[in-house]
Amino acid sequence: MRRVIVTGAGGTIGRALCERFRDTGAQVIGLDLTVPPDAPVPILACDLTDQAQVATAVAEAIARLGGLDLLVNNAGIGGPAPAELAPDDTVRRQLEVNLLAAWSTTAAALPALEAARGRVVFIASRMAALALPLAAAYGVSKRALVAYADALRLEVGTHVGVTVVYPSMIASPIHDSTAAAGLSLDGVSHYEPVEGVVAAVVRAATARRPPANLATTRRGRLEIAIARHFPALARRMVNRTVAKRLATGSFDDSPLAAGLRRRAGR
Repeated sequence: MRRVIVTGAGGTIGRALCERFRDTGAQVIGLDLTVPPDAPVPILACDLTDQAQVATAVAEAIARLGGLDLLVNNAGIGGPAPAELAPDDTVRRQLEVNLLAAWSTTAAALPALEAARGRVVFIASRMAALALPLAAAYGVSKRALVAYADALRLEVGTHVGVTVVYPSMIASPIHDSTAAAGLSLDGVSHYEPVEGVVAAVVRAATARRPPANLATTRRGRLEIAIARHFPALARRMVNRTVAKRLATGSFDDSPLAAGLRRRAGR
């Protein structure tokens, strides 16, 4: 891939992606809300939830690159969001950034991608297939992102490759707000190296035929397969792990987990 746009380019995964594509000789431009002073590639400041800003930034990036071969929709945010509580600004923000921003960016880039017979990659999450408690907004937004990618593939797949990548947990600031709310899913999810995510995106970009879905680890492939084909088993696995966390008092200091504690008799 010679000409690449990466959203969320200033974050942990975005930066690693930009560096990898740059090092392979590609021209790379990032989009992000803020521009880090030590960014490895040019980054255009853009609020991805503002459709007008997205259209302008994508057009400028494509003009600078002279076309577009690959769009990586990587931008995303997390945050505490128990499913039993009414959606608040945290929930709405996650839906805006994780789903609608990727939709807007893809729509803006599609004419150039189609002209180049290029590819678009969506960074989803293992939680798009395997739901976890206390983080409903993230899981919902990522599952919806997969549904969008599936629909897009049906519409443009003859001319544009569409791939969804499913990481598990990457050590990054995306988890900070959830941890601060006392709802850390450490022990429920397992951390993986960012290099595996980068490798999956590179594979999606360079494979002779673009894969529709890519997990980033063996464990991830197994968990997604269990979630899809044996949902009752998946629920038991998650419930057992959460019960252990509750028994050890992991959620005792979080008001947002009050319902979960009450139903567990704590």
